[in-house]
Amino acid sequence: MPTESDNFEAVVQNRRTEAVAEFHEDTSLMKRFQHALHVTPALVPLVVLLVSILVFGLILGSKFFSASSLTLILQQVQLVGIVAAAQSIVIMTAGIDLSVGAIMVLSSVVMGQFTFRYGMPVELAIVCGLAVGTFCGFINGWLIAVMKLPPFIVTLGMWQIFLATNYLYSANETIRSQDIRAEAPLLQFFSTTIKIGANEEGRGGANFTYGVIFMILLIALLAWVLRNTAWGRHVYAVGDDPEAAQLSGVNVRNTLISVYMLAGLICAFAGWALIGRIGSVSPTSGSEANIESITAVVIGGISLFGGRGSIAGALFGALIVGVFTLGLRLMNADTQWTYLLIGALIIGAVAVDQWIRKVSA
Repeated sequence: MPTESDNFEAVVQNRRTEAVAEFHEDTSLMKRFQHALHVTPALVPLVVLLVSILVFGLILGSKFFSASSLTLILQQVQLVGIVAAAQSIVIMTAGIDLSVGAIMVLSSVVMGQFTFRYGMPVELAIVCGLAVGTFCGFINGWLIAVMKLPPFIVTLGMWQIFLATNYLYSANETIRSQDIRAEAPLLQFFSTTIKIGANEEGRGGANFTYGVIFMILLIALLAWVLRNTAWGRHVYAVGDDPEAAQLSGVNVRNTLISVYMLAGLICAFAGWALIGRIGSVSPTSGSEANIESITAVVIGGISLFGGRGSIAGALFGALIVGVFTLGLRLMNADTQWTYLLIGALIIGAVAVDQWIRKVSA
């Protein structure tokens, strides 16, 4: 017959077995959670965005949580969202583009100067501006893919070159908003507003600009292309392991060049939207586009190490910055609180990315 001591040991053993089983179950749940974040990297910034909107909505009430305020956030982040789309596809290849802001401004200056200095039809001037942005991207891609130079160094140097070219070519001349409205209103196309739900006096409701609509459509199109085309799979493959991608038949050089050219084209569209946003063609505008685009990408859950991320996350990242900026402004808080919270979000996003990579390895 089993003694009392044997019964005690059996109970202890059963409890140990249950504890081990519970530990394995917890580990399994954690693994599933981490796998979900790996498969859907935009999930974290989406949750942060929704929570931020809810918190500011509860604190500020209708002052913040209204159609006009929420669409105002979209208008404020449209430039960052467009440039962040360009930055995203570059970072997905484990690169970085520090020249996106300079390409954006140079393209806008070309559009304005070709129209007013040379009397070129505005439609053709816009096409030339888009071509200049694409060519700038080609230079970056060629130096990185063919000359094998580090993306950080290349784009840092080209940022200075594009910026200097912008100032030298424009002679620091600003083309006024009044002149654009009178002679070339197409340059301000992206500032055209569509009102939804406004009252009889034209107040209230949601205000969508063509720039906001373009940003959303651009993100949606790029998300589809990256998910459903061979080119999109090649972008992820190059970012994950370029040598393995080359061995599997991916043309790494052409993929990198095409990515930087597409980024340049997108930045040129951002330059067109910039004219609409500020109303004028100014060679000194868009000075913070580089850091703002990288901020949106990082907060959006796109890995700086390449090969992982969803471009929708870049939009969520830009919107998070916009929500914090508007919310704290409506609370009359010091501007520095915005920078403090955004800095904390950046560090947190990188920490989450590292955590996900460890369990995915």
